[in-house]
Amino acid sequence: MRGEVNNSIRIKKPTARPLRVYAFDPGAGHYVGNEMVALVPYEELKAGPVGERFAVVDFDAAEKVYYAGVDLDDPRIIMRSGLDPSESDPRFHQQMVYAVASETLQRFEIALGRRVPWARFDKPEELRHSNKNVPKIRDPGKRRIAHGTLFLFPHAMAEANAFYSRFAQGILFGYFRASATNPGENLPGQLIYTCLSHDIIAHETTHAVLDGLRSFFTEPTNIDVAAFHEAFADLSALFCHFAHKEVLLDTLMKTGGRLYDTKLRGETLATDGAKAQLQTDIAQINPLAQLAQQFGEASGMNRGLRQMLGTPPNSNDINVLAEPHDRGSILVAAVFDAYFTIYTRRTADLFRIFRAGGGSASPVDLPEALAQRLCSEAARTAEEFFTICARAIDYCPPVDIVFGDFLRSILTAHSDLHPDDPDGVRNAFMEAFRLRGIIPKDALSLTAESMCWPQVDETSKLPPVEGLQFGDPNGLTDAEKDANGDLLRSYAKANANLLGFPVDHGAIDAPSFHPMFRIGPRGDLITDMVVELVETRIDERDKDTGPYPFRSGVTLLIWQEYVDDNERKAPRIHYVIPKHRSAERERRQQMTFAAMQRSGRHDENIHRPQQGTGTKPDRSQIERAWRIDFGLIHAGL
Repeated sequence: MRGEVNNSIRIKKPTARPLRVYAFDPGAGHYVGNEMVALVPYEELKAGPVGERFAVVDFDAAEKVYYAGVDLDDPRIIMRSGLDPSESDPRFHQQMVYAVASETLQRFEIALGRRVPWARFDKPEELRHSNKNVPKIRDPGKRRIAHGTLFLFPHAMAEANAFYSRFAQGILFGYFRASATNPGENLPGQLIYTCLSHDIIAHETTHAVLDGLRSFFTEPTNIDVAAFHEAFADLSALFCHFAHKEVLLDTLMKTGGRLYDTKLRGETLATDGAKAQLQTDIAQINPLAQLAQQFGEASGMNRGLRQMLGTPPNSNDINVLAEPHDRGSILVAAVFDAYFTIYTRRTADLFRIFRAGGGSASPVDLPEALAQRLCSEAARTAEEFFTICARAIDYCPPVDIVFGDFLRSILTAHSDLHPDDPDGVRNAFMEAFRLRGIIPKDALSLTAESMCWPQVDETSKLPPVEGLQFGDPNGLTDAEKDANGDLLRSYAKANANLLGFPVDHGAIDAPSFHPMFRIGPRGDLITDMVVELVETRIDERDKDTGPYPFRSGVTLLIWQEYVDDNERKAPRIHYVIPKHRSAERERRQQMTFAAMQRSGRHDENIHRPQQGTGTKPDRSQIERAWRIDFGLIHAGL
């Protein structure tokens, strides 16, 4: 029939859901790009919202009231790309935490090329001791949501805090009143919601992501561990800024292309040194360079909570700074030093062309075409650096990380992904870390070849890993996981000596293993299996600290071999990244745990037998007692 319409074509589900969010926080007001639309992975949602990976539970602990969950599948909300940003509407608060947490998780999964698991959450029936830093919101055992879901609590407590908790199986956001005497660009006493800060949500979600990738990084076995957790979460949140094109373009225009300037010029272009007469004369803080501006100002800090610029490199800071955020800022500064170095190198030719055409050496206004080109390069480089930092986690040892380990992991990950390195990215990282006193302990020289983790030599006696199943980019089936787990534990036991474990080693577990897929330099698909092998010993010799876990282990990167002569060879180990027992490590861990105990960041109940039974705490209880308490570390953020 002429004109017949084919109505049998299947309508595909959308791949993304647009949701309105703050790019920074409500304190940024109508600053360029502050109200933006985030594209989060599409899924059908229940009211809450509740999806496969996240579930928002909105119980206001201070007011003792549940707020009705927003239905993001309501057609009226869908048509508007979500609710309009609002400080007073709890439904927007729910939308905001869901959108930014989903966006953050997606960035990691794209960077890693696989699905990121959450950590194995504590089982409610095993929690003998209550955690005073986790509000009693609701018995986790009564929740009827999948175990693989992370809970988001937008109004968990009336305090200046927000933190990730394995105990609560989620992230708890607080709210508080701004300083009455020094509130910054907030009203004195105004309510400040941490769940409305893009930076804070991304930071806390990154803690959950990192705990899923490396579960033993929540054990503060040395002074760098908690600092690394904080630094990595800050890096994730700060790199998000460069994905906000409007903000990035505006910052480039107001800095003359110098993204590393700490201040933006005033709108009236007042001459240097002239005292501001109008609000448009006042130079603004670079929004890309600071974290959680509203929170920091509301707390009386006159600036954002933390920042990546403004502190000159000092190689002695690493020897004196101990507080996790202060120490972590050294690592953040090193990574962004390398980032701005590469950004400057990659855009130098554009500025040369601009100057050759009569442009100023210190431009105040940039031509739009140049600003757009700089914007693209800055965003591309930021995405590359975020990807390298994320992928570096797969190259870290499974326990007891130090900053030098992370540098070696960054260099190795970058070398595997970009062996040629025409822009000198690896050298930029090495120099930025060196200037701040971060040098890998076992490095023989300041060269990339020396600092990268060594590859397993072809003459190594380590046998191939016969029968290992790599699955596909969608993951492994339960049957494949079970088979791989048995295989890897057997392999570790049979080859413990070759893997570097001591002769008196105990049982070696394989707490995590997952396939990793990447495109090689020839455009071919390279498949690795990243494996953690860990030995745990409960040390009860120190009567002052009580029993604590002492772990050693290796990270293995196992390559799936190419088909050769119509035959696929058995997978071989490409890297063995160790962190084994040593007297120095034991001494360092004892000192760190003793300090943790003195500061009240340890569950003292672990020293006492279970009431009325005389039974000693078991291994799982001992391990929980020595875990990082983010609620304490983040008090005041």
